[in-house]
Amino acid sequence: MTRKTMVLFLVLLFTAVTQISAQVERREEGNLVIENIPDIPESVIDRMIQYRNARSAGFRGWLPSGEGMLMSTRFGETSQIHIIKKPGGARTQITFFNEPVSSTALCPDKSKNGFLFMKDVGGSEFYQIFWFDMENGTSKMITDGKSRFGILNWSNKGDKFTYYSTQRNGRDWDVYLASIDDPEKGKPVLEKSGVWAAVDWSPDDSKLIIMNYVSANESYYHILDVESGKLEQINPSDEKIAYGSAIFDKNGNGVYLTSDEGTEFSHLRYYYLKSKKTTVLTKDIPWDIGDMELSKDGSKLAFTANEDGVGTMYMMDTKSGKYEKVKGIPVGQVYSLDFSHDGKHLGFVNNNHKTPGDIYSLELGTGKLTRWTYSEVGGLNTEEFSATELIHYKTFDNVDGKKREIPAFITRPKNKKGPFPVVIDIHGGPEAQAQPGFSSTLQFWANELGIAVIEPNVRGSSGYGKSYLQLDNGFKREESVKDIGALLDWIEEQPDLDASSVCVFGGSYGGYMVLASMVNYNDRIKCGVDIVGISNFVTFLENTKPYRQDLRRVEYGDERDPDMREFQMKISPTTNAHKITKPLFIVQGLNDPRVPASEAEQILAKVRDNGGEAWYLLAKDEGHGFRKKQNRDYFSYSVVMFFEEYLLK
Repeated sequence: MTRKTMVLFLVLLFTAVTQISAQVERREEGNLVIENIPDIPESVIDRMIQYRNARSAGFRGWLPSGEGMLMSTRFGETSQIHIIKKPGGARTQITFFNEPVSSTALCPDKSKNGFLFMKDVGGSEFYQIFWFDMENGTSKMITDGKSRFGILNWSNKGDKFTYYSTQRNGRDWDVYLASIDDPEKGKPVLEKSGVWAAVDWSPDDSKLIIMNYVSANESYYHILDVESGKLEQINPSDEKIAYGSAIFDKNGNGVYLTSDEGTEFSHLRYYYLKSKKTTVLTKDIPWDIGDMELSKDGSKLAFTANEDGVGTMYMMDTKSGKYEKVKGIPVGQVYSLDFSHDGKHLGFVNNNHKTPGDIYSLELGTGKLTRWTYSEVGGLNTEEFSATELIHYKTFDNVDGKKREIPAFITRPKNKKGPFPVVIDIHGGPEAQAQPGFSSTLQFWANELGIAVIEPNVRGSSGYGKSYLQLDNGFKREESVKDIGALLDWIEEQPDLDASSVCVFGGSYGGYMVLASMVNYNDRIKCGVDIVGISNFVTFLENTKPYRQDLRRVEYGDERDPDMREFQMKISPTTNAHKITKPLFIVQGLNDPRVPASEAEQILAKVRDNGGEAWYLLAKDEGHGFRKKQNRDYFSYSVVMFFEEYLLK
């Protein structure tokens, strides 16, 4: 479908919805299109204002000069780049855009004194690359303004960098190389069908590690000789392997990488380039290894493990291969690892249920932890926040003769008596994973509204082994929905939970799960909130951006196959919308490149046509989710009103 056709399709859908529901007023407030949502009373805004003014810090790297670091945070509408020069120091904002800034990459050549960053418009995800000159505080776009670009990687010397681009045909990801002296004239060094990206440079900058991503269960790594263009696969195998991180060692003899080869979980391994043999380095950690970072001298390797949803950081001595947990980090999530240029410190972000994400540094010699940022939480006392508990509940099928158990996190209201109404918050992906961390929204629901929030990791979620990850693929799609049915059974057995007051809530694939749950368990669910959700797999696959179609077909099935198309149509919420009789809140970004706005409009039309109650919120300056504070705030206020009207009464 062309962009012109898509626009026409959306216009027709807008018209159709208006004609079907003439009694529903569609009004516009700024960039928001609103239907059925009452005016927000000041009492709701006042009640939420502290919770809506929490902010977090993102670590964007140590300055090559050694004079501090780059970080991101939001003081206005969107997240921007700041400089912080010492722990607890002032944050000096240096970018000022209406759109959020993402994916910064500092040039390692300190004489250049600048960094690359990416930015899109209105949530379109057609990211462009910009160069920011820290000498004069100016920035300029160095890409074409219309294709999609991403994954920035500087050479060790800092004289050139790589990125991927879809500019050749709008579908395939080609690898480009550009010089810092003439960054606007990037040239392709690899052009192939599919998704390809450079992830690291060899120590002498003559070679690149290139990933070819097929799906969450299948990917490949290659070594590309930059000069000759020769491409050689790392660890050729007949087995379908999912690779994660990969970096060259400091002498260029091998590659540290993570993969699930021959195992359920992704282990840290070392691949010898000469002998082409692999050694497993983390056999005794039965969880996925995630981020990793090598110190500048190559003596230390920091990495994280996803241990039942909780992030744990380890430090390895690369000479001996021995590693141990880093002590003292609050239980939560750990990410954005980066060693300082002098090799003395490791920077990272820690997020837990009491802090929304702050930057820390670890002194390698002493093990001392230093907190650099103290992100605001609206003046709230986070010591009074509700804790999150890991649970497991039995579902419909068996594993080794026993009922399969689904992991989930539950946050109950603190110092309150049940039975509590429940919000089942279902993650997207579907290969994502619900993990415990800071959420001022979740805490508001629990502490102020008295709602228990359950975040299940239904089959198909990552973090629990590759077999679990594949349990919902293709024709198994509705088996993940059955896991929600089993959760409803579990809720009925809990004396402190109210099984008669359950809302399903989710975004993207989680939005599909909301709609599917309301189709299959309509009599057990009181209401639902569908955010940028898939309402019909066939129309979704046909209309998602071309660079995403093949990736999603691996997960959801190929709609061009007649049998699969018939199945997808059969299970799609639009086909079964007549079964939804409970109130539904549909939320969408107009510029969404992943789940087009037509998915929201068509389920809205179906539900309304069947006489159903539906609220609708469309943001004209957003894409796959809301990134601007004003829009997020309005959405949050509206959700509270929806809960008060349909869940809490």
